[in-house]
Amino acid sequence: MHLENFHFTIEYVIVAMALVILYLLYYVYTKDMSYSRNIRSVASVVEDLNREIFYLKKELQDTEKAIKKAPTRMSDDEIYQEIERSVYDMVHPLSIALQEIQKNVESIEVEIESRIAQLESGVKQISIPSSVHGHDDEKIISLYQQGISIDTIAKELHISQPEVEFVLKINKIK
Repeated sequence: MHLENFHFTIEYVIVAMALVILYLLYYVYTKDMSYSRNIRSVASVVEDLNREIFYLKKELQDTEKAIKKAPTRMSDDEIYQEIERSVYDMVHPLSIALQEIQKNVESIEVEIESRIAQLESGVKQISIPSSVHGHDDEKIISLYQQGISIDTIAKELHISQPEVEFVLKINKIK
């Protein structure tokens, strides 16, 4: 009779753990989908940047050709200033886009770290028996020292026999 209750309890624990695992899988899948969308948006921004770089390179080549064809000769300072302007015009949009990408990546990292911490704390809470937290330890020890059997203690405190034995072994009483 007692063994049947123990198997019945184990079945409930296994079903509960299976449900928790299914929930975690669902959670990871939904987060993966979210991160995939974010990555696609970053890829789109990178593609736009590549297109912009292509047009800027072409514009730079056209400007270089126009400078070579110009009838009046520019001074070295004027050439240097023109190059600086062209480089700034090419680099500035890239810099802004890279800053935006960096912010997105940082926010994703923070979100991932937060979710991992939540999952770790949830798994720790699930895997540690309640008696390890000390809720019933003193009651178990007191009742055992009064000569009450492990079976009776387990029934009275609504916990399993192995849990009672575990508490007694940890406290070096049995």
